[in-house]
This record gives sequence, structure tokens and C-alpha cells, in this order.
Amino acid sequence: MIKKIYALVLLTILSRAAMAQNVDFHFNGMGFFDNREYKEFVQRSRTYSGVRTTLDVGFNLDSMNHFIVGANMLHEFGGKPFFLHVDPVIYYSFTGKNWLFNAGSFSREGLLTDYPRAMLNDTLRYYRPNIQGLLTRFKNEHVTETVWIDWVSRQTNTDREQFLFGFSGKYKPVLNGPFYLSHYFFLLHDAGPAIAIPNDHIQDNGAAQVKIGADLSRKTFLDSLSIEAGGMLSLERTRGVDGFQKPKGFVANAYLSYKRFALFDEFYKGDGHNIIFGDAYYQKKTYNRLDIIYTPFIARGLRGQFVLSLHQTPGFSSNQQAFRLLYDIGRKNLVRFKD
Repeated sequence: MIKKIYALVLLTILSRAAMAQNVDFHFNGMGFFDNREYKEFVQRSRTYSGVRTTLDVGFNLDSMNHFIVGANMLHEFGGKPFFLHVDPVIYYSFTGKNWLFNAGSFSREGLLTDYPRAMLNDTLRYYRPNIQGLLTRFKNEHVTETVWIDWVSRQTNTDREQFLFGFSGKYKPVLNGPFYLSHYFFLLHDAGPAIAIPNDHIQDNGAAQVKIGADLSRKTFLDSLSIEAGGMLSLERTRGVDGFQKPKGFVANAYLSYKRFALFDEFYKGDGHNIIFGDAYYQKKTYNRLDIIYTPFIARGLRGQFVLSLHQTPGFSSNQQAFRLLYDIGRKNLVRFKD
């Protein structure tokens, strides 16, 4: 069924390409080196390194309707074959004054990468770069709201049916005021394969955060200063076995930057969580993470950062060293047709 849907989307894109008013291309990607020394999670103490490259071609019917086809390619340093995994980029995009709507397989970068790591961990940027499904976003001067569904695995005789559904947003009551309210939610639906497995059950696993924040950047000498605090809840259920388990706790974070240096601190206190797509550190009842960030490479469309992360849990102190280079040349026009 999924193959038929992608074939239909591809056929639609190719048929509409002939009607395009202009054709452009987009080149972007990310290089990463991420060394993790986790004393609490020895099995997760490993090094992730590689480069992701995305190249796509856009067929633009007008300023609002676009069809995009391309590929997102991953090379892990030292790995063979050279491109270990290639994710297709194939989607329709509507971009209006206040609305964005994407349907197909498209990059999560800039759309879901603001989710707290407690809910969607940062390795998804390395190894699951695309959303496969639908996303819509509404944005005006006071409100931003995003709703999405991401298909993780389609059901076959042996493969499970899995998809993520979520929404997130921010509300600013006063246009230029410092205060805002943010929220994040997602739920993983995990059902079995078509050939039933004995004693297997449908599982639901997700989380939510609601936070009050203040952007104080304009009130200090710093380039940026923001603080947030609120509550976190996870939802864990095995259908037919138990009802929803609802661990909960307190979350707070602060970010400050000055020129090329920045600090980002996250704190959690409460029940331990088992969030499948979340950061494993939130299994702990007390956790603090401090990121020390230095950005030596800044250019138009390019940013390179060194990040030293210090992880603190009761009885343990761990660290993580990372370098990430993000580059994006933006969309460049290839061909423009006259009416």
C-alpha cells in the first residue's frame, strides 16, 4: 500500500512538473562527530560520526505550490558502502502567508528539531532525518502550532505497524513581550505484524511538556538569554495488560549566548520515564545536562559548533563531546519559464 502511495505521489509530481513556472534545486546537509562517554548507559557509550547530504529539485507551480524530489544520503566515516543509507525526498509543499503543509517524505530539520531531547532524542537527526507522512503549521504574530504524523513502519507479515503523531506550539500574549507558553506532545502507536505473535500486545508510548518561558535577550548585554520551566508527563500503555502509566516531573532549562560562546542547561526532577524515542537519561529521577558551546565557523548558510556536554545523575558524572557542521545554500533557481 505504501509503495502504491509513493508511486502515486511520484506520478503526480512528474505530471505537474510540466506545468511548473520555475525549477530550482536545494543542497544542504550536516557533518557530525559525537563521542559519548556514558557511565550510566555503557551500551550507549559509542561514537557517531558521518555526514548527511541532501540534494533535491523543486518544481514550483507558483509561489505557494511546490513539488520536490531528491534524496538524503548518509555516509558514516569508515563505513561501506559509501552511502550506508539513502532516504528518498519526495513531497508536495504548500507555503502560504500563515500556513505550511507538507505531504510525503521530507526533512524534519527545522520542523521538529525544537522538540525537547527528553521526547525526541538528538540521534534522530543523524539516522532518521525525514518525516514520512504529513505536517501542517500555522504561524502568526502570536501563535505557532504544528501538527504532524510520521509513519515509522508499515505492517507486513513480519513488520510491525508503527507511527508517530504529535503537535507542538508556542503562544506569545504580547507581541514584543518577553513571556510565552510552549507545549509539545507526541504518541507512538506500536501494533504487531499481520501474522500475530503470541502474547504480543499493542503499545502506546509518548510524552508531553508544557512550559512557561521568558526571552530576556533585549534586557541584558547578552546576545541571547531565555529561561523556561514547566511540567513533563509520559504515557506508557500495553493494551490488554494495563492502563496508561503516567510518570511525571518538573523540567527547566536556560540558554544564554554571547558572540561565539553559549551555555544551555537542562534540569529534570521527578519520576523515571521510558520514552522509546526519548533520551535515556530521563529514566533517572534526577538529571542535569550542561552544554558548553563554541561556534568557530559562521558564514552565510554555514555553522560549525563544538559542544561539550556534562551529564549529572545521582552517583554518576558523564560527558559527551560533539562537533556538528550544518550547511544550507538555500534554494537556487535553475530554470524559469514564461507564461
